[in-house]
Amino acid sequence: MPHVTSVVIGAGHSGLAVSRHLAGRGIDHVVLERGEVANSWRTQRWDSLRLLTPNWMTRLPDHAYRGDDPDGYLAAAEVTAFVEDYAKEIAAPVRANTTVVAVRRTDDGYAVETDQETWHARTVVLAAGGATVPSVPELRDAVPDGIEQRVAGGAVAGYRSPDDLPDGGVLVVGPSASGIQIAQEVQASGRPVTLAVGEHVRMPRLYRGQDVLWWMDATGLFDDRYDEIPDLQRARVLPSMQLVGTPERATLDLNALTRAGVQLVGRLAGLRDGVAQLSGSLPNVCTLADLKVKRLLATFDEWAATAGAERTAGFPDGEPVEPTVLPVTTPQELDLRSGAIRSIVWATGLGPDLGFLGDLPVWDRKGRIRHDGGVVTASPGLYVIGLPFLRRRKSTLIDGAGADADDIVTHLAGHLAGI
Repeated sequence: MPHVTSVVIGAGHSGLAVSRHLAGRGIDHVVLERGEVANSWRTQRWDSLRLLTPNWMTRLPDHAYRGDDPDGYLAAAEVTAFVEDYAKEIAAPVRANTTVVAVRRTDDGYAVETDQETWHARTVVLAAGGATVPSVPELRDAVPDGIEQRVAGGAVAGYRSPDDLPDGGVLVVGPSASGIQIAQEVQASGRPVTLAVGEHVRMPRLYRGQDVLWWMDATGLFDDRYDEIPDLQRARVLPSMQLVGTPERATLDLNALTRAGVQLVGRLAGLRDGVAQLSGSLPNVCTLADLKVKRLLATFDEWAATAGAERTAGFPDGEPVEPTVLPVTTPQELDLRSGAIRSIVWATGLGPDLGFLGDLPVWDRKGRIRHDGGVVTASPGLYVIGLPFLRRRKSTLIDGAGADADDIVTHLAGHLAGI
């Protein structure tokens, strides 16, 4: 049984950031990866996907975007290359094509069983990714036979392009970043799209001449800490921002989709006898999203007028956000037996794949891993990274991995020292 001080599970950007900080502290470790470096970016992304964050935000400890298009957005293959280059640059001790099948407590740490051998370590960092397993509702099992089903971000039955889908109508379920992007490109392929809309976080791509994420970064909102906000659990389950990365830096929201011909309906609430029941809350969730984005932009304006006055000198004044426009009435049901809908794309979010933890006492009543800013207190020496709002609002972004990894490795080093 090989021994090492720390095992890092996952060689994506978060796991490699942890590796860099472990190496910086002289802590011997190994990084176990079930596929190749940046595996999720290789295998679980659709063809046209680009990062939501501009290239200048593509940065990891001692490594950042070096191209000539800082305001552009990397494609999935470019993200893969970026992460690969980082692994080589820091000489991360990656064991590729090594699948972890179980993690067990031992008297002095953990036994990490893989499909090849078992490692013994005093500490383990779970960096298997917070967005690797599609969160698809159980009602998918009630979809009538003959309707093709695809999953946004899935390794199995994953959506890759409109060519995956049969001709005819498409129901896209979920209005967050993946759902609106897929709805737009499927509609453009000539297939009529219906988008089931629940809670969402509306964002303009640009505000006052700058990328909206420039404002999030400059005002410090991305650095909001998990232990300083009033409703952490709420913040951790918020949908991803409605954004798309395009050369035109275009805003993609529900209004843009409506103009493109996408039909908006309420949240998919149930499915019985082949008939989809739709929530009547569409106007309410859209009104709430409109109010929230207006408040956010007002926060930017206030910062620009005071703390950020020098940085925003010469910026144009803020512009109003167009309210979400909805039809007077929307259907309350969709008959999936009629033939109008030929396929469904589930864009209902992704979660972590941590089943190898088995019966370790780390789960809450909803089956989520319990942690305090990435420190799994119920199992000393166990850590997790890459989950939503782990330690900061930007925790799930590439740009958020470095600071979170630094904090986690600092705690890990203290644990090793008995502090």
